[in-house]
Amino acid sequence: MPETSAPQPGGEQQPRSIRLTDPRALRAYAHPLRMSLVGLLRSSGPFTATRAAELTGESVASCSYHLRILAKYGLVEEAPGGRGREKPWRATARYTEWPEYSEDASVAEAADALSTAVAERYFERVTRAMENRHRLPREWREAEEFGDSLLHLTPEELAGLGRRIDELLRPYEARASDPSLRPEGARPVSILRIAYLDQDIPDSEEE
Repeated sequence: MPETSAPQPGGEQQPRSIRLTDPRALRAYAHPLRMSLVGLLRSSGPFTATRAAELTGESVASCSYHLRILAKYGLVEEAPGGRGREKPWRATARYTEWPEYSEDASVAEAADALSTAVAERYFERVTRAMENRHRLPREWREAEEFGDSLLHLTPEELAGLGRRIDELLRPYEARASDPSLRPEGARPVSILRIAYLDQDIPDSEEE
């Protein structure tokens, strides 16, 4: 299960993703503030705990604590250039991944809990975007996508569709870390990829 955030601009080349498989790491990352901190570091970092507090509205002490927890599990690390206690942090990768399936019950339970937490975060952000879209210029309102599709697919077809979508999006990734690649008028756009077996619709195979 991938959770995508904007790649961190500038600086050294980051690994594309970090994969969490330790149940403790999965549970640690499921915290809303920690997910926010990692996302902000990827889009606006590096920054200090003081700046993190300004961006999130949390206390400096709280942000510092949660950044240390994230560092413990390899999601963030100290960045060069700090002075004294004002040390900057940076994300260690551009994306976070975790198992879609595991034979280990503790991993499966923690991964499912993280997926639920991420889904809740996604829809909080979508709701916020919908509430504020009246402020957008007409061209952005008409370009935005809100909709769904019901398809009848095999597991293999669904996995293949995911790979094709990933291939479609990948050419645009470099723009996040290299502003010179962005055409005039380009702005940050979040694209959610959610596909699930719809168990609320009667399945003819079960009849």
